[in-house]
Amino acid sequence: MGIHGLMSYVGSNKQFFTDLQLRNTKIIVDGNNLYHRLYFESNLDLQHGGDYDSFTEIVHKFFETLSVCKICPYIALDGGCDLSDKKLATLKERGREKIQAAHSLSRGGRGKVLPLLTREVFKQILTKLEVPFIQCFAEADREIVSLANHWNCPVLTLDSDFCIFDLKGGYCPLNYFQWRNLSTCNGTQDCYVPAKCFSLERFCNHFSHMNKSLLPLFAVMNGNDYINLPALETFFRKVRLPPGGSSSKYRGNSRIQRLLSWLSSFTDPTEAIDNVMEYLKTHEREGVRELLLSSMDEYEQSEINLEDFFQNGVYESEVTRRLELPQWLLRDLAKGILSPFVSDALVLRRTILHVQVENIQRPSAHTTALPIRQVIYGLLVNASQSSEIDSPSKQSSKIPVVSEMGRMKKSLNQTSVVAAMLPMKFCEDHLPLDKLTEVALSDRITLLLETLGVKASILQPFPKPLWFLVAVTCYWTCCSEPRVKLHHMKALLLGIVFGELNRIINSPDGEAVHDVEKIAYDQFLKWKEKKLQNKRLELDTAHIFCQWQCCLQMGLYLNQLLSVPLPEPDLTRLYNGTLVHRLSEEIQSAPIEENLLSLAPRVSQLYCDMVRVVKSTLPPNFFKKSKFSKEKTKKSGRQAKNSREGARSEAQSSCDNRFALLTVEN
Repeated sequence: MGIHGLMSYVGSNKQFFTDLQLRNTKIIVDGNNLYHRLYFESNLDLQHGGDYDSFTEIVHKFFETLSVCKICPYIALDGGCDLSDKKLATLKERGREKIQAAHSLSRGGRGKVLPLLTREVFKQILTKLEVPFIQCFAEADREIVSLANHWNCPVLTLDSDFCIFDLKGGYCPLNYFQWRNLSTCNGTQDCYVPAKCFSLERFCNHFSHMNKSLLPLFAVMNGNDYINLPALETFFRKVRLPPGGSSSKYRGNSRIQRLLSWLSSFTDPTEAIDNVMEYLKTHEREGVRELLLSSMDEYEQSEINLEDFFQNGVYESEVTRRLELPQWLLRDLAKGILSPFVSDALVLRRTILHVQVENIQRPSAHTTALPIRQVIYGLLVNASQSSEIDSPSKQSSKIPVVSEMGRMKKSLNQTSVVAAMLPMKFCEDHLPLDKLTEVALSDRITLLLETLGVKASILQPFPKPLWFLVAVTCYWTCCSEPRVKLHHMKALLLGIVFGELNRIINSPDGEAVHDVEKIAYDQFLKWKEKKLQNKRLELDTAHIFCQWQCCLQMGLYLNQLLSVPLPEPDLTRLYNGTLVHRLSEEIQSAPIEENLLSLAPRVSQLYCDMVRVVKSTLPPNFFKKSKFSKEKTKKSGRQAKNSREGARSEAQSSCDNRFALLTVEN
């Protein structure tokens, strides 16, 4: 959620805060806010698809700091979209804003667009560090409040709604949480994090000792992510609110100041709402009253007890009970094993495809991964066709369809996608979703690899943990548009090798590291720091690498839905967009891979094997460069073009025709 302008307003009033020396305490952390802030405030790459290894180091340092101060974090992540769809308009507006921000970044301008796999990387880090976390079924705010009040501990977030909730342990805004400035208590060796805590008492006292129960009404009247009532504008035009503060710090938030002052004159919400009704037309009053009251309920703490999950692994709510979803699926959603993408597709029949910094003139990079998504939809929607899921987006048609919201040019577009027809073992007698985990492992591996267009036999040279990664890369090389060129493929595979070196060198398991591998790793680091010769983003190159991330993301979701038949790759060290773009630029002019890997035979062999296997899935002339010269006739030019397009067509057809997949645009 979020209340328009409130964080700016309270931030300009230091008297609303108390200083804290945070140590020796539990703390409930808004996970979504945390990973956004850690990425954006750390000056990490936003143009080239993300530097996940650098992000990993920052997250590690954050939790190391908490550990030193004996702060025990419990992370709550938002889940899927709300079943009521009351936030849909806000989600669409934010989607449009992200498209504009991505377009600006692609042209060297400003903007904030989180790299696609950041959330998955963050969850892997939490798992490795054994930081307890839960992925709630929908938005986590009310459940965070409930747990924080149960444990009487502070909440760490940067969400203005927490200025409204009555928190026993207080609300610590992330922007005042100085985790990088570790301090020591006087006379002891105890460390603490300097922080500020928002004081609801000070806030209410500032407005003539306002009744706390009026704050939810303020939130919905001022406007938040859930409500935007045109009828209330009539109220604001007619009512005489008290004057705002004369200080310059109030001028940008005059309406907040005046509305709070006006509300403070009432004893409770009922009296205030009755007064609001007097300014509205008679036929509007009851509808507005009901909407105000229902929206205020969003600021009541949840009845869900997250302590049950953190102590016993049990997460249950009225919504999940009503949906009657399989227990394994609810468990894996709560543990973060499954993405909210899955619950959105299953329950709402709608998914959101997040924009990246790509070539805005081309179709969305997510288009390449459409066949993978259709298999996911086939597993979810075909299995639940006979189930009664009480959802506002429930499809009445017999044809299983999922609506996708994503980018088309510079606009947000909605497309209806028909789920894939699956192999018999997955659709015979409408295989119930609760039986999906009982399908034989070999069949689940086969479905995953067939979706990616790869046979298990070609993956044999690699250790099992790399099978999935190589298979996804084969799929990407085959299906991307614009076509992957040789230097793109080599740069990406070198980036994967760098990730493997990073993993080996930083392995806590004591994996043997050869000196030559350390030298190779240092060489990669030098390339990582080297500036790109072309300061402008090469849009098609960016688009191609964005498509790889889309394929990887949806491949991960499919693998997870199939109960992880193939080991998941370590995303925390896997992709450094800055490095991959630099390597792509350099490989076009010189075979730098020989210099990078010549001294390290183990990783050199891995790289060569990956190049060989990826090439083996493509037509022989896929990477062949067509040379045109002025002396060539138009006929020979046409023949070369036809040959090139033939190779492209052959590769694309293997991508498109796996399960007779269809799409229908709205």
